[in-house]
Amino acid sequence: MSKLKIAGAWSGVLEAELDTWTVAMLRQEVARRSDCQPASINLIFAGKVLKDGDGSQKLNEIGVKNNAKILASRVSADEGKELMAEAERSNRLTRLKWVPFVSLLISACLSVLGFEFICFCGFWAAATSLAMRHLDGSLPVEDFNIELENQSGEKVQMGSETDQRAVMMGLMLHANAKQLIRRTKYKDALEVLAMGEEAFSLCNSSLIEMIDNIPILQIDMVWCYFMLRDISWLSVAGVRLLKAREGIERAHGKEATRVRLLQGGRCPELALHLRLELLEGVVAYHSGQLEKSRSSLSSAQAKHLQLQVPDEALSLLMSMGYQERRAKRALRMNNQDIESAVDFLVEEKARKAQKVKDNIRRQEEILEQKKYGTTPLGKGLDLQKLNELVSIGYGKDLAAEALRRNENDIQKALDGLTNPETNSSIQLDIESSKKKRQRVAVDTAINELAAMGFPREAVISAVHEYGTQELARSHLFRQYPNAMVVEDDNDDSTSRPSDRDVEMEDELTGELQRGDAFSDYDIDVTEEGEAIREYLALLTSAETVEQVPTSQVIRN
Repeated sequence: MSKLKIAGAWSGVLEAELDTWTVAMLRQEVARRSDCQPASINLIFAGKVLKDGDGSQKLNEIGVKNNAKILASRVSADEGKELMAEAERSNRLTRLKWVPFVSLLISACLSVLGFEFICFCGFWAAATSLAMRHLDGSLPVEDFNIELENQSGEKVQMGSETDQRAVMMGLMLHANAKQLIRRTKYKDALEVLAMGEEAFSLCNSSLIEMIDNIPILQIDMVWCYFMLRDISWLSVAGVRLLKAREGIERAHGKEATRVRLLQGGRCPELALHLRLELLEGVVAYHSGQLEKSRSSLSSAQAKHLQLQVPDEALSLLMSMGYQERRAKRALRMNNQDIESAVDFLVEEKARKAQKVKDNIRRQEEILEQKKYGTTPLGKGLDLQKLNELVSIGYGKDLAAEALRRNENDIQKALDGLTNPETNSSIQLDIESSKKKRQRVAVDTAINELAAMGFPREAVISAVHEYGTQELARSHLFRQYPNAMVVEDDNDDSTSRPSDRDVEMEDELTGELQRGDAFSDYDIDVTEEGEAIREYLALLTSAETVEQVPTSQVIRN
C-alpha cells in the first residue's frame, strides 16, 4: 500500500494501491473525503491535470509513485462536468480510430468467403491524420494548412482541441460525401456521412449550434435515402429532418432572417431550404399527412420557381465573360437580380484572388517554420511570436531558437534571451547546428558523387575546393571525361515507409480547397423540381380517393 500526499480541497495522506487504482477511483475517494461530487474535483500531478481516460490506466502507469504530492482543487459543478465531458469526447474520438481497423478485418474475412464489403476505413484514417496535423500545431507535411473559416473568410477557433479536431474531421468527411452524391453513389455517401455525423457528435453541443453544417449533413443523408427510393428509412428520415429544421432555424434565423441580414439581402440558402421542404413533403406524404405534405411541397415549388434562371439574364452575364455555372449560381443567390449577381461575381473573384495570396503566404510561412525545426514536443514555431521578439531587437535565428526550446512560450523565451548565460548557450547551439548542417551537406554531396563512380579521394578534394555539389560534379566530369558514371535512380524519400494515405488525403482535402463559403448552398435543383411535380401529382391522386398508399414504393 502506497501513500499519497493530498493537498487542497482535502488535505491529508491517502493510502492507495498504485497498480490497481485509477484516476477515477482516486478522484472518487478524494471527493468522498471532501464531501462533494467527483465531477467537482480537479486532480493535478506533476503540473498536469489528471484525466480519467478510458478507465483502464493505473496510477503507477502515469508516473504516480509512493509519497507523490497531488493537488486537489474544487471547481464549480458545471465546470467539473465540462472537464469530464471534454475528457469523454476526447476518449471517444481516440476510440473511434480503432473502428476502421475492425472494418478492415471484417472486409478481409468477407473477401475470403467470397463476399464484397466496401470498407471506408481509409476515409476516417485520412481525416484523423489530417485533423491531427493541421490543428495541434505540428508542421503540416503538405504545402498548405487547413483552417476553419466563417462566411467572411475569417479564421474560426472553436472551443478545445478536441472540438476543433472533430469539426475538421466532420467537414472533410462531409465534403467527400458530397462528392459521392454528385457521382450518384448514394450508399457510399451514406457511409461517409454517418462517419461525419459521428465526428460532429463529439463536439461540444453549445459550439455546433453556431454552425449549419450539421443540419445540412442531416438533409444530405435524407436526400440519399430518397434517391435510393428506400421507404424503410421513413421514420429515421422524419427525425433527421426535424433536427435539420431546428438546426437551420437556429443558425439562419426564423425564415432565414439572420442570413438575409448578414448577406445584405441575398438568399444563398434558398436551394437548401427547397430541398428540406421537398423532403419534408415526401415524408409527410408517406406518413399519411396529406395536408402537411401539400403545404411543404407547395412551398418548395414556389422556391423552385424563384430559382429558375431567366435566359435573358443568363445570356447577359455570359456575354460579360462569366461561365454558365457561375452565372447561374450568382443569379440564383441574388433573386435573379443582374446587378446584384454581377457584384456577387466580382466579390467572388476578389475572394478567390485573396485566397491565392493567403495560400502563397501560408506556404512561405510553412517553409520558414520548417527551416527553424520543431519544438521538443514536435510543434511548429509560432511565427507571430517570433516576429514580436524580432521587433524588439533580437536576431531572428536567436529568437527562433529561444522560442523553439521553450515550446513557443514567449515569456520563457524572453527570460532566456535576457539571461546572459542562457543567451550565450543559445548562440553556441545555433553555431553548432549550423556547422552540423554543413558537415551533413558535405558528407551527403561526397557520398552521392562517389556513388556515381568518381574516385572518392577526387570527390572529397573537389567538394572542399568548389563548395557546392553542382560545381564539384562539373569539375569531376571535366577531370574524368571517360569515367563510368552510374546515375542513382533510387529516391530514398519514396522508399521510406509512411503511414499516410496520400491519395485518400488528397481526395478529402481537394473538395475543401475547391469549395467556398457558399458551396453548401450551391444545389442544382433540377431533380428537386421533378420530385416536386411527381409528389404533387401523387397527392392529387391520393386526395381524390381520400387515402394514402403507404405501401406504395416512392417511385413507380
